[in-house]
Amino acid sequence: QVRLVESGGGLVQPGGSLRLSCSVSLSIRNFYAVGWFRRFPGNQLELVAALTTGIGSEYPDSVKGRFTISTDNASNTLYLQMNNLKPEDTAVYYCLVKVDYGGTYPVPLHEYDYWGRGTPVTVSS
Repeated sequence: QVRLVESGGGLVQPGGSLRLSCSVSLSIRNFYAVGWFRRFPGNQLELVAALTTGIGSEYPDSVKGRFTISTDNASNTLYLQMNNLKPEDTAVYYCLVKVDYGGTYPVPLHEYDYWGRGTPVTVSS
C-alpha cells in the first residue's frame, strides 16, 4: 500500500503561480512512473504531468510550458510547479504513482495504481 498526501493548493489570481507538493510513503525510486492529474468541477479528469523512469516527463498541450513536474528522492516528495495559471486550471489536483515497470507509454491515467485525496486549486480574480 502506498500513501500519498497532497498539499499546496489554494486561491490564486490569473497569471499567478502555485507549487503543489505530494508526500509519498515509499521511495519514489521504486516506481515506474509518477504524475499529477486533475478533476474539473464537472468531474472530467486530465493527466497534467507525468515522469516516467528512464524516459522523461510528459505534459498535455493544455499545460505545456506552464507546469513542471519534479521529485526530491531524498524526501520522497513529488512537486508540481504551476505558472501563469488560468481560470480553466481550476480543479482538484491529485498526485499518483504507477508501481510496476513496463506497459503502455506514455502511461495512461487508468494504469496508475495509487493516488492521494487531492488538493483544490482555484484560479480567480
